[in-house]
Amino acid sequence: MPIDCYYLPPSPPCRTVMLLAKALGIHFNIKIVNVMNGEHMNPEFVQINPQHVIPTIDDNGFILWESRPIMAYLVNKYAKNDALYPEDPKQKAIVDQMMNFDAGSLYYNLIKCYIPVMRGQASSIKEEDLEKVKRSFEVLNLLLEGKEFAAGDNLTIADFTISTTICLILCFDFDIGPYDNVVAYYDRCKGCLEKFGFEEVHAMGVKMFTEVYHANLQESS
Repeated sequence: MPIDCYYLPPSPPCRTVMLLAKALGIHFNIKIVNVMNGEHMNPEFVQINPQHVIPTIDDNGFILWESRPIMAYLVNKYAKNDALYPEDPKQKAIVDQMMNFDAGSLYYNLIKCYIPVMRGQASSIKEEDLEKVKRSFEVLNLLLEGKEFAAGDNLTIADFTISTTICLILCFDFDIGPYDNVVAYYDRCKGCLEKFGFEEVHAMGVKMFTEVYHANLQESS
């Protein structure tokens, strides 16, 4: 029975989960929830998910939201092996650490810095917020030193979410050039994930975020 996935194509967390589903060969029954039109506040969806966030999955009555736990669940239940989310406690802890770094620092600081402009709530980027983004990328650059991927030499679900964060920040003209390890890492991720449709999965979101961000900057100038 297909897994219901409440989803909006441009959403970065939704893109991350979709990319993993393609990698695992999972078929989703897509249910579009247009958060920009307030559909996430519909009583039917709130009843399923009181936090009313996407992505949300319904796997035969098992409801789960937040992209990173969803990815862990999908690998644990449906993957042919544990390569993307190792069973070894130490290896798994490193994957979790990197996903939490993304959620709590990298992605968090990006959202705080750029999304107010995306939503028309600010007319410019705050320098102090941009400095926090830069600091997060400095840390990521250090964490990637000597590694092929975020948690070591093998691709894991941490790379699905971190590469999506990097893909997103490029929409905002952020220059990752000064971070050599990040540049090389992102290229590796794109190369590995392209067989699962990296460019296709991200295309709509990249177009929307880039256009809206630049339009709002122009309107405010």
